[in-house]
Amino acid sequence: MKFITKQIHAYLDYPVAFALIGLPFLLQLGSSNPLAFQLSLITGIAALILTVLTDHQTGIFPIISYKVHLIVDFLVGITFVLAPFIFSFSGLDAIYYWANGAAVLIVVSLHKSES
Repeated sequence: MKFITKQIHAYLDYPVAFALIGLPFLLQLGSSNPLAFQLSLITGIAALILTVLTDHQTGIFPIISYKVHLIVDFLVGITFVLAPFIFSFSGLDAIYYWANGAAVLIVVSLHKSES
């Protein structure tokens, strides 16, 4: 039951990027490892740039294919799920990355192929 279209995904990208930039401040991430704060901030900035450069409805300079965008999203999801184990994140830091990683992987897995 894949229902997330390219258009839906495009409109999710900007809020997600800004959330990844803002939430580390709001949630005061980094108590278990300063990298928990930095990784989200850097990923959010990269996600914003990726969105601006993706060939979809909200891309401003559409030079990156949507397929490449989905591959990057998948890799971010995997990285976020593994980050707490690799970098010894605990508490809210770990929960934040596991929740975001799972959300990204779910969105990518529910992507509806365009015919």
